[in-house]
Amino acid sequence: MKAPILETERLILTSVALPLFEQHYAFNSDPRVMAFIGAGGKPRSRQESWQKFCQAAGLWTIMGYGYWAMTDRATGQMIGMGGFGRFERGIAELEGYPEAGWAFAADTWGKGFATEAVGAVLGWADTNLDAPEIRCIIDPANLPSIRVAEKCGFAQMAEVESDLGTSLVMRRLRGG
Repeated sequence: MKAPILETERLILTSVALPLFEQHYAFNSDPRVMAFIGAGGKPRSRQESWQKFCQAAGLWTIMGYGYWAMTDRATGQMIGMGGFGRFERGIAELEGYPEAGWAFAADTWGKGFATEAVGAVLGWADTNLDAPEIRCIIDPANLPSIRVAEKCGFAQMAEVESDLGTSLVMRRLRGG
């Protein structure tokens, strides 16, 4: 199964595909992008980026949902990835729920792309996923991502400790 194509005013969201890997690696190796992602917030190596890239594509086959490549209509450049996952993090508050996630190239920050993209994938989920709610985790220091989540209908439900450190668990009810 491949990701359906979603279109917004400024973005085209498509399946993760091999020609997009170098762009994916470029923003995954940027310390600004990775500051709040994963344990330690370190830039990803080429191999780690490849594994995440393949994971994003493979989720669709296994779960019937996954991540999209997010491309700027104006430039044709992939500027981010996001969607839904099941990552088996060992965080009880995430078990049984699709987990939303997103990451964007640093030079796109503050322009509303994340809110536009996350809104589009949540709209898709409301229509296509049999899930009463979507959850996400965000580093409490990542205020821009918290704002994106809140604009898209998420509200904080817990603060948890895991191998990722401290995370806020946020939830959004279907249609939220």
